[in-house]
Amino acid sequence: MIIYIVIAAVMVGIDFAVKAWVVANIPLNGFHELIPGVIGMTHIRNTGAAWSMFEGAQWFFYIATIIALGVVVYLWRDSKGKPVYRLGLALVTAGALGNFIDRLHQQYVTDMFQLEFVNFPIFNVADLCLTIGVVCVLVQMILIDKGRD
Repeated sequence: MIIYIVIAAVMVGIDFAVKAWVVANIPLNGFHELIPGVIGMTHIRNTGAAWSMFEGAQWFFYIATIIALGVVVYLWRDSKGKPVYRLGLALVTAGALGNFIDRLHQQYVTDMFQLEFVNFPIFNVADLCLTIGVVCVLVQMILIDKGRD
C-alpha cells in the first residue's frame, strides 16, 4: 500500500512543480512550443472542466472531488493482488488532489498542455493522472478480471 501512496504523492508533486514552472515562465495565455505541430504549452486559468463545462461552479468540483476520493477508498478494499487496479486508484487520487489543491487556493486550475494536431481542451498533469488512472481501473475490470472468469 505504501508504494501507491508514494506514487500518488510524487504525481501530486510533479503536477505542482509543472504548474509552478508554467506560472513562472509562461505569461498568462502565452504559448511555448514543445514539439512543433504536436504539443505545446499554453498557460491558462481554468475555472471549469474540459470544454468549459461547469465553469465557475467551484462548489461542484469540491463535492465531486470528495465523492471521487470516497469511491477510491471504497474500491481499495477490493484491490488486493491487483496492481494495475491499485495503480489506477493511486493515479485517480493524485489527479483529484492536484486539481483540488489548485481550486482551494486559487479558485481555478492552471492548465498548460495543448495538443496542436487536434481540437482538444488544454490540460495538466493532474488531468493526465485522472485519465490514465481511470483507464487502468477499466483495464483491470474489463480485461484482466473478465479473463479470470
